[in-house]
Amino acid sequence: MTRYTISAAVAALAIPLFASVAAAGPIERACLSSGRDAANRSVCACIQQVADMTLRGSDQRKAAVFFRNPDKAQDTLMSKRNSDDAFWERYKNFGETAEAYCAG
Repeated sequence: MTRYTISAAVAALAIPLFASVAAAGPIERACLSSGRDAANRSVCACIQQVADMTLRGSDQRKAAVFFRNPDKAQDTLMSKRNSDDAFWERYKNFGETAEAYCAG
């Protein structure tokens, strides 16, 4: 019976943690999994809030890839496509806003 009680307690504590990670947006998830020293739950949540204010959902998914593969950002920046240019303007605005809003 004691083992069951301990298991239930651990599950009760872990469920909110998993629910908050599951509810995180694409930028926050990418930020948290980036392995960067400054990437903590508070900073990544702040960056996600700014993303929600400045980027469309598809833009957020595209930008989240940059956390895993920075070369993709360079490819997008150097692209000749009008859609990439428009995205880059939105992404630049997001970055500047996140820096101003989330800087500790």
